[in-house]
Amino acid sequence: MAGVIVVFEAELWIWEARRDESWTFVSLPVDASEEIRELTAGRRRGFGSLRVRVTLRGSGWSTSIFPDSARGCFVLPVKRAVRRAEGLDVGDVATVTVELLDL
Repeated sequence: MAGVIVVFEAELWIWEARRDESWTFVSLPVDASEEIRELTAGRRRGFGSLRVRVTLRGSGWSTSIFPDSARGCFVLPVKRAVRRAEGLDVGDVATVTVELLDL
């Protein structure tokens, strides 16, 4: 994982526990998540989060990815402003680039 940049396609989904607040996420691939776990052992922040820089279509922002034990991968929140700017909704598939900042 040279440079620790992950590019993947993922479907946007709503976190069921916070459905009323429309928390929308994409899931990183399981294999990339496992590699990230290994590379960042001992460097994770609160809730096991890692700081990242994200590019989704024409939008870029800094945020964190979080481990999701139920899915077996890291998940990335996608802000409402980004979804609106890029014309995305739950169920849409988007290409996402994630660069780890916590290395």
